[in-house]
Amino acid sequence: MGLIQRAIEERGIPTVSITVAPDVSAAVKVPRAIFVPWPMGHHFGVPFHTQLQRKVILAALALLHSATESGTIEKLAIPWLQVRREARLLSEQGQRL
Repeated sequence: MGLIQRAIEERGIPTVSITVAPDVSAAVKVPRAIFVPWPMGHHFGVPFHTQLQRKVILAALALLHSATESGTIEKLAIPWLQVRREARLLSEQGQRL
């Protein structure tokens, strides 16, 4: 992803990755990334958890504005246990998960 990001950035379009593997993102030198400390494949949390998905997107957009140097990787400090707990509550409230 970092190679594609850099090519897009060379054309003047800013980019942000959403990653679950910050070591890989750092190794390929992404321009900027949000690290979500969740399992592989869960870059936006759990299905139908729109509030959480919105937080991820807003954090990525905020990083576009706040990053001052290439290679910036910021952590979204929401533990996976909390994500699963919120998913369970949504499910108990009758929302489809």
